[in-house]
Amino acid sequence: MERQRLDKWLWHARIVRARSTAAALVESGHVRVNGVREKSPGHGIKTGDVVTIALDRSVRVLKVIGFAERRGDAASVTGLYADLEVPRE
Repeated sequence: MERQRLDKWLWHARIVRARSTAAALVESGHVRVNGVREKSPGHGIKTGDVVTIALDRSVRVLKVIGFAERRGDAASVTGLYADLEVPRE
């Protein structure tokens, strides 16, 4: 798989609990792909893209390193992204 819908990837990566929530997050402008605000849940992302997500009280910066066919358990998401956030001291 070369590309995947942004909302589907967010759901598979367990960033949100429901795909509809992922779509709403994107449509409301809380997601950037490679620094550009994305408003289309169907936007195709590819390996190497950097996805920035503004959640409740935090911002997550994730580099896409893979895709999944299905949503798995929490242990299965380790191959989907690399967390680029700098640890705070």
